[in-house]
Amino acid sequence: MTPDRAKSWLTVAMVAGVALPFLLLGLLHADADPRADAVAIPGGSFAMGDGAHHPEEGPVHRVTVRGFRLSRTEVTNRQFAAFVRATGHVTDAEKPVDGRAFPNARPEDLLPGAMVFRVQPGLDAAMCGVGEMPWWHFTPGADWRHPEGPGSSIDDRMDHPVTQVTYRDALAYCAWAGGRLPTEAEWEWAARGGLDGKAYVWGDEERPDGRIMANHWQGGFPSRDLAEDGFHGTAPAGSFPANGYGLGDMAGNVWEFTSDWYDPATYRGRDGAVNPRGPAMGVDPMGTGFGQRAMRGGSWLCDRAYCFRFRPAARHGVDELTATNHTGFRVAWDE
Repeated sequence: MTPDRAKSWLTVAMVAGVALPFLLLGLLHADADPRADAVAIPGGSFAMGDGAHHPEEGPVHRVTVRGFRLSRTEVTNRQFAAFVRATGHVTDAEKPVDGRAFPNARPEDLLPGAMVFRVQPGLDAAMCGVGEMPWWHFTPGADWRHPEGPGSSIDDRMDHPVTQVTYRDALAYCAWAGGRLPTEAEWEWAARGGLDGKAYVWGDEERPDGRIMANHWQGGFPSRDLAEDGFHGTAPAGSFPANGYGLGDMAGNVWEFTSDWYDPATYRGRDGAVNPRGPAMGVDPMGTGFGQRAMRGGSWLCDRAYCFRFRPAARHGVDELTATNHTGFRVAWDE
């Protein structure tokens, strides 16, 4: 090999050695980049709420939302893992709870862990009293990497929505992604996908042509999940048809945090509002000392007879410290 050719090969090798790590990093980042598939949501006005089902969904009122961008699906385990690698973030479920904030708590309830759903054979949810939900179990060791507790894994669920994260974990991810959580009004406007006043994000018929359109519970809740939709638990993000704006999973799969505080009376007296936000503080029905944040969309646990919240108007509250295996989030960005 001549000296000139050797010099040329050396130059190529040096350039490749410098460029390859950045190329690989770029490919990895693109695979988990939260902005990569963000959808532009146009601004507009719509009838928010529903007067036919749960009282907290009404009254129906007209609001206007400005344009923004929203994740095509919920944040996935793959995307959340990239965030954790980049920042070293430790989720709330991975930390012990400060007993000084909960002086009456049992020691085992202060361990790192989260709430896990357990099937309850033979139980009729309709027979349970208000606030009684024996299907939820605080499980030490449950976290986003182990959604059902020790022994469970997300190794084969990297494209499923991340769960076992709290509102505060969601805020941390959004800040890293350069975005924020959507408001309730933004979320519902986006979920409707241009179909104003419809019962579902796809129209008025729950199962058009007999087709199940979202990942939710089929069978008697919480005793038996028939999985007629093909899934026990979460499904890969975007497994069901997208709505009119191209957004997936705006019904079912996992509940999604919004930025608003939650109050059942939020909608009273705000007809005609522009970019409305929630109340100054959320309700605290469990007496935890922490107000609740509003969640939207329903989850894989929503049963037609018991919960029936896989609808765009459905709303629910959860405190900022609670992580469950049916709650996740997606990111919004201002235009």
